[in-house]
Amino acid sequence: MIEDFKSTDVWRVFRIQSELVEGFETLSGIGPAVSIFGSARLNEESFYYQEAFKVAKVLSEHGFSIITGGGPGIMEAANKGAKLGRGKSIGLNIELPHEQHPNKFLDISLDFRYFFVRKLMFIKYSIGFVIFPGGFGTFDELFEALTLVQTGKIKNFPVVLYGSEYWKGLIDWLKNSPMRVGAIGIDDFNLFVMIDNPEAVYSYFINHLTRLNIPLPQLLY
Repeated sequence: MIEDFKSTDVWRVFRIQSELVEGFETLSGIGPAVSIFGSARLNEESFYYQEAFKVAKVLSEHGFSIITGGGPGIMEAANKGAKLGRGKSIGLNIELPHEQHPNKFLDISLDFRYFFVRKLMFIKYSIGFVIFPGGFGTFDELFEALTLVQTGKIKNFPVVLYGSEYWKGLIDWLKNSPMRVGAIGIDDFNLFVMIDNPEAVYSYFINHLTRLNIPLPQLLY
């Protein structure tokens, strides 16, 4: 009987509810946070791994918490940088068939079964995203954020593409295919920026908060 109940949609609702409650309770007091995304497959030898470390470190040194998917690669690099700063290092891990394990640089670690609950936490508790080179999962987070901004579901949400060399091909394709046939407009390219410097990322977020009269992280003072 118990096994039958656990296979029903009602049981899934309870599991979803428990993930939402745990996420809300755990993350509600983290302060201004930036989510950093990128490939789990890039190791310490990668240029982008080192850049993700630098970006997270400079943001964390100035009081921003850093949120990642909690796994290896770019996520590990960002959490490592956050640990050396003064903000919180947060990982939102997802249960996967190949068992992604949380990296060792986390102050707060949450595990999720459902991708959509995890995505909600990234959006709700971040003031913006920094997207490093990655694969399908990274593209998923990127285009989900851009869709929410484009449709007005979230407002004043910066999306930074880090590494213009990597992203240039995608931007060219968006201009030459979707925009050319009218599927997107020229104004949609204002929904994101490309940046190649860690300090510039920090300045971008500070300018964003200042422009909106949002209180800066306390550690800035």
